[in-house]
Amino acid sequence: MGMGIANALHRADLDVVGFDVSAEARARFVEQGGRGAASAADAAEGADIVVSVVVSGAQTEAMLFGAGGLADVMKAGAVFVSSATMDPAVARGLAARLEARSVHYLDAPISGGAARAAAGALTVMASGSPEAFMRARPALDAMAAKVHELGDAAGLGASFKMINQLLAGIHIAAASEAIALAAKLGLDLDKVYEVITASAGNSWMFENRIPHVLSGDYAPHSAVEIFVKDLGIVQDMARGTRYPAPLGAAALQMYLAASGLGMGREDDASLARVYALLSGAVLPTKES
Repeated sequence: MGMGIANALHRADLDVVGFDVSAEARARFVEQGGRGAASAADAAEGADIVVSVVVSGAQTEAMLFGAGGLADVMKAGAVFVSSATMDPAVARGLAARLEARSVHYLDAPISGGAARAAAGALTVMASGSPEAFMRARPALDAMAAKVHELGDAAGLGASFKMINQLLAGIHIAAASEAIALAAKLGLDLDKVYEVITASAGNSWMFENRIPHVLSGDYAPHSAVEIFVKDLGIVQDMARGTRYPAPLGAAALQMYLAASGLGMGREDDASLARVYALLSGAVLPTKES
């Protein structure tokens, strides 16, 4: 998603300097007209806006405050747009530490996937000070079709994103359970997809993920480990507030099973393969 966001910012005529841990990704961005940097700190130094697209709160903290961290080079008055999915308490802590250095923090997790990122059509669930929103606005306008301004405190954006992830994780698990059951029953899976996507049982995740199952292609668009992390955060939040979240817990066990079977870095539609392994259902493969 970071590459798509960088290209969307570049198309909006912003002066974009990009860094990725992958040298191939950096080279590709330069080929597409952007400017590359040798490190995240090099990209952030002197920037008015830094958009961070990493996986977790731990990665965000390491990037900001670890060796060669961005917090040491970002100029006063700049804004750090944090798009990782993380525990709201972690977001609040990072915001406090960065704002103590006179750098604004916008808690801005994103939704929409790689295709919408490339189109500059993400949904952003953001919270932060009015000053943080004002300074980040050029980037937000370029990368998002919808920016939800959810309050003036970091952690609110993260909380909204966790509600989204709870639903998304459950919906993927439900879609996987349904398509594997259809396979076990010997149904025509292409016809199942046609019927369900035109019926009340459809969901965005069924419509988006089941084509991966039908093609037998589990190259990661969104990896299993993402939901191991995110539904784990949901369970921690629920336990801390004495809130029962049994559907989320059941879905988490399926992602853990997929990860334990070696599918952690593969597409999250791999949950269908877990159901198939448990039941003897036969799913399509690339060769079929």
